[in-house]
Amino acid sequence: MLKRLSFLCAALIALAACSHNGSDTTASQPAPAQTSAPAAPASAPAAAPAPAATAASAAAAPTAAATAAAPQKTSAPAEPFVDNGKWVEGKQYFTIEPQQPTGIPDKIVVTEAFSYACPACNQFHVTADELEKELPSNAVMTYLPVSFRPDENFPLFQRAYYAAKALGVADKSHDAMFDAVWKSGELASDDLATGRPKPPSAWPTLDDVAKFYAKYGVDPKQFVAVANSFSINTQMKRADDMVKAYGVDSTPTIIVNGKYRLTPSSAGGYGQTIELTKWLVAKEAAGK
Repeated sequence: MLKRLSFLCAALIALAACSHNGSDTTASQPAPAQTSAPAAPASAPAAAPAPAATAASAAAAPTAAATAAAPQKTSAPAEPFVDNGKWVEGKQYFTIEPQQPTGIPDKIVVTEAFSYACPACNQFHVTADELEKELPSNAVMTYLPVSFRPDENFPLFQRAYYAAKALGVADKSHDAMFDAVWKSGELASDDLATGRPKPPSAWPTLDDVAKFYAKYGVDPKQFVAVANSFSINTQMKRADDMVKAYGVDSTPTIIVNGKYRLTPSSAGGYGQTIELTKWLVAKEAAGK
């Protein structure tokens, strides 16, 4: 009976993912229902880039909120690497070939590929927060916003994340952005009452997103200028390239040090995702 229950739990978690090919489903605590749609080219539906000089000057002047000192995060103690056969390559996790550079050579980088518009990512983000808290001091958490569902407004939120990051407010607004999409609905691309997608004409715009970030001390005009800048366009293109290099085809997906890939489905659950990620961090630290 216990084996059967374990299988059913794993099966339910396997359903909670936003797929690259347009087949979204829901988990045991259902997110808003998604409709299947063929994936269109992942081009960001935003206004033409602002002139480089304007964007550069905007990005160079972070808000007062962005320049405030962030509280120091405490790290969990590093765990020794022990391979008892519980985690199997090709089953619970997958090796990325070739390994991709992380840009942070002195840390083991744990990356979540996600979208604020992804219902499965909304369900997972509390677990992602817990994972970040449980990482040891030799590891760091980063986020990779994807754009491969333009039919669900993913490119807008990819652009929003990188603009917020450039302005220094991405971390402090991260959980609130999920709430704006999935709780208050102020930035929802779905009708939260029916669980059905809104028509594109009713989707939130970059101006709507700018109003959200105004709560964090960002001038809306500055936000739009930065979001439409050459720098942000370049970061979005690089993110799309990274998604392909990592082999990410659904969200949420966890990448460990550009070398290993796993999902809550492959790991067997949310708790197992944290456990497996920490095990892979220890594996990397041990040079195994």
